[in-house]
Amino acid sequence: MSITLTESAAKQIAKQLAKRGRGLGLRLGVKKAGCSGLAYVVDYADDLGGDDQVFEEHGVKLIINASDLPVLDGVQVDYTREGISEAFRFHNPNARASCGCGESFTV
Repeated sequence: MSITLTESAAKQIAKQLAKRGRGLGLRLGVKKAGCSGLAYVVDYADDLGGDDQVFEEHGVKLIINASDLPVLDGVQVDYTREGISEAFRFHNPNARASCGCGESFTV
């Protein structure tokens, strides 16, 4: 299994955790939603569950539940700024299609 973080994403995660004052890392998952079927879920991780896998890169941790790994294997998490917009971006080799708004995808 391979999940990677760009340096830009790692810096943003570290910045947000420092601002928050606590947290192990960023939790990434998927849920059924949107027009294409699946959507990414991003939240802070304050603890680890029994089925969690930890990926560490650039000094920060990304926590993913084992049940989401088949869909997320190979994902690169990036953080970009375009004009006044800034957001995490997910480059997922498993995604076969995404909806027009970019909020959901299918595998």
